[in-house]
Amino acid sequence: MKILFLTTGRFGNIEDHAIYPDLLRAVRDAGHYVYSVSSYEKKVGKKTEYKDENGTKALRVKIGNITKCGIIEKGISTLRIEGQYKRAIKKYFKGVKFDLVLYSTPPITLVNVIKYIKKRDGARSYLMLKDIFPQNAVDLGMMKKSGLKGLIYKFFRRKEKKLYEVSDYIGCMSQANVDYVKNNNPEVADEKLEICPNSVEICERDITEAERNSIREKYGLPLDKKIFVYGGNLGKPQGIPFLIECLKLQKNKDAFFLIVGDGTEYKRLEAYVDEYKPDNVKLLRRLPKDDYDKMIYACDVGMIFLDHRFTIPNFPSRLLAYMQAGLPVLATTDPNTDVGKVITEGGFGWWCESNDVSAFTELVEKALSADLATMTQLERNFLKENYTSKHACEIILKRMAD
Repeated sequence: MKILFLTTGRFGNIEDHAIYPDLLRAVRDAGHYVYSVSSYEKKVGKKTEYKDENGTKALRVKIGNITKCGIIEKGISTLRIEGQYKRAIKKYFKGVKFDLVLYSTPPITLVNVIKYIKKRDGARSYLMLKDIFPQNAVDLGMMKKSGLKGLIYKFFRRKEKKLYEVSDYIGCMSQANVDYVKNNNPEVADEKLEICPNSVEICERDITEAERNSIREKYGLPLDKKIFVYGGNLGKPQGIPFLIECLKLQKNKDAFFLIVGDGTEYKRLEAYVDEYKPDNVKLLRRLPKDDYDKMIYACDVGMIFLDHRFTIPNFPSRLLAYMQAGLPVLATTDPNTDVGKVITEGGFGWWCESNDVSAFTELVEKALSADLATMTQLERNFLKENYTSKHACEIILKRMAD
């Protein structure tokens, strides 16, 4: 089969280790032809290019700026993407007949491109639902359903519904996501929906005690404490004010907290560290992926934070990085996501709601006294059984045989 993967983000080499390259390698290695369309933002300074890369065809389309730019520039650039992608596909994939179009959220703005491929080629379409927008923006107070701002919400809500309509199949990250889509979009047929979770190609490795100490020394981390690490975006979805309140109350000398990342709320965390100068917290800017992946192997417990206002069931992909490294997980989230249920029932972590600082402190104490080695083994078994790229690939391709 010829499979087209669409993303408005930047897509590197298919040999990279990340969610989508891992999945597309599994598709390629299953004997299918993989084509991808991704973007070069204007600020990158590159023209549209089409390349053969490691047994796949990669088309990167020059678009306007959609990240780290003003809201007006982002809005105009986003609205133009569909036309730019359609023109590029017509030019570079003119003689290619696709069997399947594969795409994810965010964003929700490729509806017309998907429609075009389906009509032109008779292709089927598969949405990997990673993000439920615009409701997530409403939850965080960034968008409203009424008034003048409500017009923006209604515009994107229509786009969301059209995306569900044009999708033959919708793969959700967890059962809570399946239930949410059903309950809030009754027009979506049940047979469209299934669980197709975030996945990775497992790269097993262990580090020696000497390597572990070397990594800790490199980043100025204590050798004799349990390190609780959070790595990833530091924005409004993570509920940074709650994270800061949690850090303020941590008095156990055996625990050390490492926060690595970047985002709109980084300066809030930086201000806390500068003012209070806690001796059990270290804040680092986002590291290159390879450096970060090596560093977390020298930590003990991974942390997940989600704002308590969320009504949508987020399922953070950073969970997979912790699982790869064998780190039991401490999750503090809203009650609507089932990531905490997965972690606790799998036996490799702890969960509390992200409005209860004392509960977080209690979980830290539990983690300090837990048998982490046993939890790590349970975690790695769970990863192999549920979240491999091969597993996700089989779920998607099975639909083509229906």
